[in-house]
Amino acid sequence: MGFAARYPCCSRWLRGVTGAFLLAALVLYGVAVAQRAHLEAPPPTPILLDRHGYFLAQFGATITGADGVRRTEYGYWPLETLPERVATATVALEDRRFWSHPGVDALAILRAGWQAARSGRVRSGASTLAMQIVRMQHPAPRTLWNKAVEAGAAIVLTQRYERDALLRHYLQIAPYGNGSHGIAHAARWYFDKPATDLSWAEIAFLTAIPQAPGRMNPYRPAGRDAIIRRGMRLPGLLAERGVLTVEERRLAETQLQTLHPQPHRQRPPYLHAILHLERLLDRKGSPPGREPILRATLDLALQREIAALVTAAWPEWQELGAEQAAVLVVDRAGFAVRAAIGSLDYFQSPAGALDFIHTPRSPGSALKPFLYALALERNLLTPVTWLFDQPEGAAGIGNADGRFLGPLLPRQALANSRNVPAIHLLRRVGLQPFFTFLDELELMPGSHYRDPDHFGLTLALGGLPTTLEQLVRAYGTLANDGRLPALRWYEGQPLPPDRPLLSATVARQITLFLADPLARLPGFPRYGPTNYPFTVALKTGTSQGYRDAWIVAYSSDDLVGVWLGRGDVNPMRGLTGGRAPAALARAILLRLRQGEPGALHEMEFPSPESYLPVEVCLDPGGRPDRCAQTLREWLPPGMLSAGKPVKRPALAEPAEGEASMPALPQEAPVEIAITTPEHNARFWRNPEAPPALDRIALKAVAKGPVAQIVWYVDDEPFGVAHVDQALYWPLRKGAHHFQARLPYREERSRPVRVVVE
Repeated sequence: MGFAARYPCCSRWLRGVTGAFLLAALVLYGVAVAQRAHLEAPPPTPILLDRHGYFLAQFGATITGADGVRRTEYGYWPLETLPERVATATVALEDRRFWSHPGVDALAILRAGWQAARSGRVRSGASTLAMQIVRMQHPAPRTLWNKAVEAGAAIVLTQRYERDALLRHYLQIAPYGNGSHGIAHAARWYFDKPATDLSWAEIAFLTAIPQAPGRMNPYRPAGRDAIIRRGMRLPGLLAERGVLTVEERRLAETQLQTLHPQPHRQRPPYLHAILHLERLLDRKGSPPGREPILRATLDLALQREIAALVTAAWPEWQELGAEQAAVLVVDRAGFAVRAAIGSLDYFQSPAGALDFIHTPRSPGSALKPFLYALALERNLLTPVTWLFDQPEGAAGIGNADGRFLGPLLPRQALANSRNVPAIHLLRRVGLQPFFTFLDELELMPGSHYRDPDHFGLTLALGGLPTTLEQLVRAYGTLANDGRLPALRWYEGQPLPPDRPLLSATVARQITLFLADPLARLPGFPRYGPTNYPFTVALKTGTSQGYRDAWIVAYSSDDLVGVWLGRGDVNPMRGLTGGRAPAALARAILLRLRQGEPGALHEMEFPSPESYLPVEVCLDPGGRPDRCAQTLREWLPPGMLSAGKPVKRPALAEPAEGEASMPALPQEAPVEIAITTPEHNARFWRNPEAPPALDRIALKAVAKGPVAQIVWYVDDEPFGVAHVDQALYWPLRKGAHHFQARLPYREERSRPVRVVVE
């Protein structure tokens, strides 16, 4: 008697337990299949190129896997249409019965099992394209249970979706190695062309990779050889199906053996600009287009040249305590960013991970142009209003050089960056109106202090922190006829329209103030780093304690902002905006003019509409008909006397806290003499000496207050030096005359004649 007959109760219980177990297993299986029987793909991950098409970066998409772990995926592109030739090749190589089986290929399973039984190891796979889709979307260990779930999900997928949709989805998410997924991305990544333009050899090359993307790496010799071996099967399979002719098969096989993808794309080291673009993309969304290629406005070649300029000059700046640098270069036409260097080195330098283009710092005197602009806009100032640079009423505030220049025109006071006139002007304008205007210029990056009294008079001297990008944008208002522009970082970037904040008349007037090299005297040397062979408007800034040094400079075509400083609170040693930042900005603007027709010719900024040029007397107490020194100013016709220029501007009434105008101090006479070389000296060139050593030293002495002297050789300016500094002149054959002169003064040395044999 059997067990069931002896123990009928136990037999029924055992059948019940077995049935319940099978039912539970079937339910779990159904749930697992249902969870995987759908099509899903990460969002598009754009490739970032510079304005000329050179690779900058590839952005990833953050996705959460079935295990709950968040990870970043790269190289996913949408595939709007199914490339016919790629589809044919993929089916022939990966799943030849794709159009007929129900999602699982029984014949392939039997073949794989027979081969494994005979050889003792797996010789070929039996996964269909639908099964591979399930595995790619839900990676799992290769257990029997997971394989069964993949098979069931593949059958459901095949019943639920059209075959074209399955094939298109496979070609969208299949791995092609090196962070590339999908044929659209792989075609662009490896061969820089759309998938529809691939040749048969290129299709065979790419179609071979998904079988083992880690092993078949086209950038490794062994991986490329494996790709070619597998890819060589494809032309034969297609020829058997009548897809390729004999000639097409032979051509594809020949091309495949010598095929190389384009060089591996490496991200350049300018990580701050790339990260900023990624943030903009996350905020604004992917640009329109079939291929998610983001073309930045950056110029990679220019970026490298500017980085090289910074690196070359860095040892000198580092000795003066500088720790970091940031540069922003913008086209004035469209305000597209051409170069953006956020720090000296992201990984190596101190505080290099900070992006100093977008880090708030004290701008020093770089905010003064906007104070003058607001005063002009509100008719609280005219171009010929005297401003007093004197200690009386200065509230204990002095100038950076410790000197006072007396009464100055607004053009001179701003170009010389005098603190005392700016303080008087701020009193006249008012703290709240100026604070509101700075807010309208978007110069306050999330400031917690909304009360201008917190800053007081330092509001005109850099007390309000701002960023380099915001400062460059604000200067764009002056360069853009009073309209605040939005900086463009990539093509197709949605931008708000330019916002009018100043009249074009005032913006042009301030630009002319900042572009006048004569108005910068005596605060800035005539032949120093603020001197250009073409017209440039510029303004420097130095924060208290020399912690930050700035310059913003713009020509008719370009706008450049430079910041130097430290990531901590320690000061630099006398490094001002008029030194290192000015020298770097000058080198950049000169580089931007290279190769342009008439690059160094004078290009004046436009004057305010209907304004007329006037020669203004710089001696407020002198007679109009006996003026020794004048400065050109632009005035509206209503400020001219009987249609003729007024030689001497009228004195403005002193504002509260200002003293009446004192007499101008007379400059003390200076005696200057050349000590080297001697008069009528003769020199012989040494043909064996290096050119850098075949030279003579130029030295001079002076009696009286002298900051710099200008050396003239044969009545042409040769160079600028301090009195106690030697200047070296390369020997040139012939008779030559040397003379030392004071900049823009009459004093000069007796000429010295030398003969070079």
